[in-house]
Amino acid sequence: MLKTFTLGGIHPPREKLSSGSAITPLPLPERVSIPLSQHIGAPALPLVKKGDRVKVGQLIGEAAGFISANVHSSVSGVVLNVEEAVDASGYARLAVVIRVEGDEWDDRVKQRESPDRYLSAYSREEMLSAIQAAGVVGMGGATFPTRVKLTPPTGSRPEILIVNGAECEPFLTADHRLMVERGRELLIGTRFLMKALGVEQAIIGIENNKPDAIAKMREAVAKHALGIKVCPLKVKYPQGGEKQLIEATTGRHVPSGALPISVGVVVHNVGTVYAAYEAITMHKPLVERVVTVTGKSLARPGNYLCRVGTPVACLIEAAGGLPGDTGKVINGGPMMGKALASTDAVVTKGTSGVLVIPVGEALRKPYRDCIRCTRCVQVCPMGLEPYLLMTLGEYQRTGELERERVMDCIECGACSFACPAYRPLLDVIRLGKSRVGQMIKSRK
Repeated sequence: MLKTFTLGGIHPPREKLSSGSAITPLPLPERVSIPLSQHIGAPALPLVKKGDRVKVGQLIGEAAGFISANVHSSVSGVVLNVEEAVDASGYARLAVVIRVEGDEWDDRVKQRESPDRYLSAYSREEMLSAIQAAGVVGMGGATFPTRVKLTPPTGSRPEILIVNGAECEPFLTADHRLMVERGRELLIGTRFLMKALGVEQAIIGIENNKPDAIAKMREAVAKHALGIKVCPLKVKYPQGGEKQLIEATTGRHVPSGALPISVGVVVHNVGTVYAAYEAITMHKPLVERVVTVTGKSLARPGNYLCRVGTPVACLIEAAGGLPGDTGKVINGGPMMGKALASTDAVVTKGTSGVLVIPVGEALRKPYRDCIRCTRCVQVCPMGLEPYLLMTLGEYQRTGELERERVMDCIECGACSFACPAYRPLLDVIRLGKSRVGQMIKSRK
């Protein structure tokens, strides 16, 4: 029997147009713009200036505190400037702009060696140091520094590592292709993280609409891994949500306001596991990632291995160019992604996909008064009342929003998807959640 979470959930059209497209390296662009803030926490501090020559993998931004991450050059060339540039979120942030010249890698990045020796040769602290030095962050979208997540608070005891291969967002297939094409490396990376956490058990959760990925990972587990099991999951959104995945695979429930470690679980996305594998075995920083470029009107939807800092326009060009009927370009998937103001925005460590939506599907329908049908309540995977949160958000009643647990919202968009009145529930709740977050921060 397929496992799933119990509360809420929806079934949007899957539209996995690029699931059969192998990972394809993207040609290097003429220039890149590498943001110094690609992670939750403090932006990295710039270590280069205009005119400096850099190599691939060279440290160009140093982590500024415990919750921060190193940033490395993804190309070789000359630094044109260190300046503010608009990122995918629409905000101006400091970035290092580099003119690409060749593809010369930093001497510290090694060729791939036999990875098995690292399990016995490397201590837990050496693995954590390698991951921290490489600037690895959560690649499922949250971009939380991985070293921090692998260092649970004092008094907490991890018991299970969950590898998130659900990829429940419609259209996105980057994680799917990683599991199909890099199964052995992912298994070894999983063993690395198990050792780093000091756990004996790991679960790889994969939605059942990826039978080839399930088969590949089971084959790899049978050959190379003890204490790891593959758990097929029912196709239901948001199956890949951290708390939903924990319930589906372990039956454990993370309390309101608590972190997964409170129930002895740590969750990492498959992309993060692969980046950790490369950091440990090759000393390779996180300078490239697989990005799904897709859309119903695109000529060649696919999965592209591209360098951090590459303009989104280059990915769209590789997929056949921007269709004439384009209404929006989304950074991420259709449920949780956000529209880009310009295709000049660049790929970052957290860019999982670029979705091109036709104008006919991109236009919002006029919304009407709430009819109290409670569909938003029925589909909310966190047990919230989205219609109420939207009302409180509209009137900026932040105290009541906090009491109604708005901070538990995972911003999955299930409520907006299910609303027959087309109300912008998620948009208003996000704004209210931001205000409550600022209020909590001011109290501290």
